[in-house]
Amino acid sequence: MFSIELNMYQAVAVAAVVLLLGRVLTGLFPVLKKYCIPEPVVGGVVYALVHVILRSAGILEISFDATLQNFFMTVFFCSVGFTACFRLLKKGGIQVFLFLGLAVLMVILQNVLGSALAAAFHLDPRLGLATGSIPMVGGHGTAGAFGPVLETAGVTGAHAVAIASATFGLVAGCVIGGPIAYRRIHSLNLHSTESATGSNEVVVDKNEVTGAIDSRRFLDASLYLAIAIGAGTVVSSLLQKITIMGQPMSFPSYIGAMVVAAAIRNVMDVREKDVPMEEISTIGSFSLSLFLGLAMMGLKLWQLAELALPMVVMLAGQTVLMAFFAYFIVFTLLGRNYDAAVMTTGFCGFGMGATPNAMANMQAVTSKYGPSPTAYFVVPLVGSLFIDFINSILITLFMNFLP
Repeated sequence: MFSIELNMYQAVAVAAVVLLLGRVLTGLFPVLKKYCIPEPVVGGVVYALVHVILRSAGILEISFDATLQNFFMTVFFCSVGFTACFRLLKKGGIQVFLFLGLAVLMVILQNVLGSALAAAFHLDPRLGLATGSIPMVGGHGTAGAFGPVLETAGVTGAHAVAIASATFGLVAGCVIGGPIAYRRIHSLNLHSTESATGSNEVVVDKNEVTGAIDSRRFLDASLYLAIAIGAGTVVSSLLQKITIMGQPMSFPSYIGAMVVAAAIRNVMDVREKDVPMEEISTIGSFSLSLFLGLAMMGLKLWQLAELALPMVVMLAGQTVLMAFFAYFIVFTLLGRNYDAAVMTTGFCGFGMGATPNAMANMQAVTSKYGPSPTAYFVVPLVGSLFIDFINSILITLFMNFLP
């Protein structure tokens, strides 16, 4: 078998090609865009399939230096840390706190269910996390970050399972969200309280006003990220020294950068200083794309073969859990009204996929039944600004306390 080993620069170049391939395929097949499948995932799946075929045939095996994968991962999650604006959380009122509380409860339930089902198949319970909130609430970004962490901890196949589960979640979240809202709206004869000409306004923070990106603000954003990442290494090293009941805690490498970024954002908000959030988000999105491209290149699909049945059962369990939780609990606690129905379909979207899925679900409902400004304020606020931060912390706790 012929082997190729790519250095870190060559690996990034191939990841860029993978990303471009995904963009082309997404344009050719509208169903991929409909379900918000990320372009790096589309191209990465093609790369991974070709690689597994060539490897199985004994023709070619490709390996690469993943140094820059970790760098791009840290930059992305650092940009997520800058979105943790607690002033906006307070401004959102009780609905935001309630929706966030339900999301946190969902994270816990997803991980408990995944771990329990994995144990039922006599697998490492931590493998269940790779079908729990890591890919479901976290999406491909969190799956690509925590998959390798789980494998380093001895959970074989966790990376491939997490990425596959995240892709499944994107589709499942869209499939179950609409019907749940439809049934609630029709069974209770719910109507929008806004006028037919009302609008669905997405919350916009003063630090996130859209506009042309200028070079000075882009430089400022880069400096903010660099400072947070650098200081974050100190925080991460301190966190690694934490022990509970004599057991050392294990944290992902980016957690320190996220904490420092959140601290910087909220200090700047208190001082009423401007933070270049659009530029930070742009750098974060760019880093996420290349990180996902590299993560997909590292997929070992052959590891999925022996986990096929357990993974199908675990993903089916997650789908049933989300449908039950959204239909009976989320809708009821959010008020059993039209806004609650719209937020429920959004909950399915980001609880099993990503915030864009939530927005797509809500758009499909509101375009037919009328606007819901409350839903368009609450769901993006929680889905985009807070849940990724909290999810990473809870995943870390589960990783450390599961046997």
